[in-house]
Amino acid sequence: MNTLTSGRHLWVLVLLLALAAVLGGLALAPGMAAFVPALLGALVLAAVLAWQARERERQWRQRLDEQAHRVDGLQRALETAEARRAEAQAAVRAGEQRYELALRGSQDGLWEWDIAADRMRLSPRWKSMLGYAEDELGDSRNQWRTCVEAQDLPALEQALQAHLADAASRFEGELRLKHKDGTLRWVLTRGVALRHASGTPYRMVGLDTDVTRLKRVETILDAVARGTADAFGEAFFKALVRHFARALEVDCAFITECADQPPTRVRTLAFWAGQRFEDNIEYGLPGTPCEQVVGEGQMCFLRSDVQRLYPVEAGYEAYLGLPILAQDGRVLGHLAFLDRVPRGEELLLESVYRIFTARAALELELQQALQRLRAMGAEAA
Repeated sequence: MNTLTSGRHLWVLVLLLALAAVLGGLALAPGMAAFVPALLGALVLAAVLAWQARERERQWRQRLDEQAHRVDGLQRALETAEARRAEAQAAVRAGEQRYELALRGSQDGLWEWDIAADRMRLSPRWKSMLGYAEDELGDSRNQWRTCVEAQDLPALEQALQAHLADAASRFEGELRLKHKDGTLRWVLTRGVALRHASGTPYRMVGLDTDVTRLKRVETILDAVARGTADAFGEAFFKALVRHFARALEVDCAFITECADQPPTRVRTLAFWAGQRFEDNIEYGLPGTPCEQVVGEGQMCFLRSDVQRLYPVEAGYEAYLGLPILAQDGRVLGHLAFLDRVPRGEELLLESVYRIFTARAALELELQQALQRLRAMGAEAA
């Protein structure tokens, strides 16, 4: 508006100068003949100046209207962007809450590594997998490294660096973490690096899953399978109890067959105790934890108090017995383990036991079939 006002002042000033010129002309040459041309010239000049001023004002108003329109458009766009940003933030917060709830309900431990700052965040679930409360472990990379078994640390660092250097390199593998109680936990660790548009990694997120039980099953299955693969008959029974005792770390393992039907007594086919084979024995089922296994055809697991409940088993605290079933469902015998200390869920590997009790059942049925054939041959002779 200051420019428009200045334009008006300019043409008014010019008009005054023109009038002054007319008056000056009159003073020099009085009479209408000199006055009329000068007056006409001043009027024409004033009209031209007035038209130019109005045109400039119109142009400026038009520009102002255009700018006001643009400002309105930008304001609406800004309001729309703000609304979308608020919606996006709400969606992100909701997603983060769902993600956090999912992590809390899962068996996976989350860890996050801020690569630039070299800081690490360990989730409460990750810490609890190792027996720690949330405030008992710090959120530092060095703290994370101290939880890794020393023998596994070089391979872990190598895998991390390979993934950071090449996005096509997957970060996934198994390693051992130190539990608060001093034992080791096997975990399956998987992670992915978040990268800038240039490909430079700035953050890494990973999940660790406790696979200790699966690893234990795998180890025991492999050990017993290898130990019994080429054994048959009596050699199979001996290999079975010896390798199970070592893999399960129990003090005693034995396998039996029923000595009568319905079963009230059993005889051992192989007996491993104290890191050596003992002589086979025959014993009555009453007063032993084996009575339930053979009599009912069901697994029996006693974590502790075996010698208190069954005085005949003096010196032993834990017991696990599994029936050996024929194809028609008859109980042929049983496989049993005893230990001098209480034991927990780590002994319950039913999927593994079923494989070998089924194999033992085949061996027993084969032996019984051979005994019947020999008896028939003796009668025929």
